[in-house]
Amino acid sequence: MSQTLKGHLAASVTVLIWALTFISTKILLKHFLPIEILFIRFLIGFVVLAIVSRKIIYFKGWQEEKYFLFAGLFGVFLYYYLENVALTYTLAMNVGIIGSVSPFVTALLSRFVLKEGTIPRIFVLGFMCSMVGVALISFSGTLDVNPIGDGLALLATVCWAAYSLILNKIGHFGYNPFFATQKIFLYGLLFMVPVLFFSIDSLSLSRLWVPENLLNLLFLGVGASAICFVTWGFSVKSLGAVRAAVYIYTIPMLTTLASVLILGEPLRLKSLIGILLTLTGLFLSELPNFWRQRKFLR
Repeated sequence: MSQTLKGHLAASVTVLIWALTFISTKILLKHFLPIEILFIRFLIGFVVLAIVSRKIIYFKGWQEEKYFLFAGLFGVFLYYYLENVALTYTLAMNVGIIGSVSPFVTALLSRFVLKEGTIPRIFVLGFMCSMVGVALISFSGTLDVNPIGDGLALLATVCWAAYSLILNKIGHFGYNPFFATQKIFLYGLLFMVPVLFFSIDSLSLSRLWVPENLLNLLFLGVGASAICFVTWGFSVKSLGAVRAAVYIYTIPMLTTLASVLILGEPLRLKSLIGILLTLTGLFLSELPNFWRQRKFLR
């Protein structure tokens, strides 16, 4: 199996799990503050990675270390904190559709900030196609727009785009993916501590042992954090930040399919058309890379 194919599989597994995180977080927000969910989630992920990695975190110098620090700031703390707070103001589907803009934001940052790569017209066409599809999926029910929540969700996508580009740089340092992710989590947790300290008045441990809360926290900590950050890092390293980010388009589609298969919710015609448009957009966005590889192989 080629490295590129492994990268595509890793990205697919990652977005499949991440598609369900909005539901878990929304449930937990009934009993926890956004920063509490975030801290517990990544603390669980950090412990799991420490057990798997079995390596002591060491400081190699700021030439490389600064990238881990900023990855923890943008990809662990700011992105998820803004997303969790956004969920307290607006609908989960709104956060999902706005989050789907991150691939295009990643491409824009790569092109105009880092002066790397180009944005082919067919990529823009694929982006527009996917956005129409995501809109049909997300807005097939009642439209409910909240400026504060939706604005925070949009700001979160910029943070994730920055994280993807930083992660692409870290991928060239040659670290074990478990160790690299563990170090990123550590910096993210350090950024969370001051916010956590000033946000909570008391700590009730009894909430943790409620089966629904415990299962959702384990899903977010082990699955969506420890496992998915490693698989996402691998996909970014194998495919590049922009190509891997295209998979984010599929998250609203996968969330819709999960609601149909798991919750038994009806699949509306708008949602079905949206799923097809999302897949078409993903295919169009990937076409430039497909033709480039085919030309190279010749």
